[in-house]
Amino acid sequence: MTAPLPRRLLAEFIGTAFLLTGVIGSGIMAERLTDDVGLQLLANSGATAGVLYAIILMFGPVSGAHFNPAVTLSDASLTDRAWSEVAPYIVAQIAGGAVGVMAANVMFELDAVNMSEKVRDGSGQYIGEIVATFGLVFLIFSLVRSGREALAAGAVAAYIGGAYWFTSSTSFANPAVSVTRTLSNTFAGIDPGSMPMFIVMQLLGAGLAVTAIRVLYPSD
Repeated sequence: MTAPLPRRLLAEFIGTAFLLTGVIGSGIMAERLTDDVGLQLLANSGATAGVLYAIILMFGPVSGAHFNPAVTLSDASLTDRAWSEVAPYIVAQIAGGAVGVMAANVMFELDAVNMSEKVRDGSGQYIGEIVATFGLVFLIFSLVRSGREALAAGAVAAYIGGAYWFTSSTSFANPAVSVTRTLSNTFAGIDPGSMPMFIVMQLLGAGLAVTAIRVLYPSD
């Protein structure tokens, strides 16, 4: 990536906005189309996977298509990315995510911000977030370190689409997603009180993945 930092931050902002619009918007649409929770989750996961695939293709060449503070922190730990870029990336991701959530709310004629009351807690869901984030970070950097970056868009989309179903937490795996999903009291929302532990578990999962990458894919 050779783009100037402001251009990369704009890519992270727009990409994360699209990601959260997809997550929240598809959840609202699913709630309105069916009362079957299984079908709602299927619609939400499918739309999220599709959006992820598209935005990684769109913005990957500009910013690396992180859209996720856990990925940005892991990238700084495993590559020569300057640590001074980490905070600006995270700010852009959270700001973009917030705009994306508000856009989804407004599209469906809801208040731009309506704080979620959907409690997500318990040891099972916390473990789910460790597993989800570990798998995501390990997937990305195993591809990077084995020269298969071109597969990232499809691989990440497939992983997140699957992780919606095999993790108890429905695989947030992203601190920016956890923060901004508090802004919508809809299918994909999360109560603000549940959000901090989700972020702690996500960072723990990312840290474990970084350690595993260093062991299994040592840098030359």
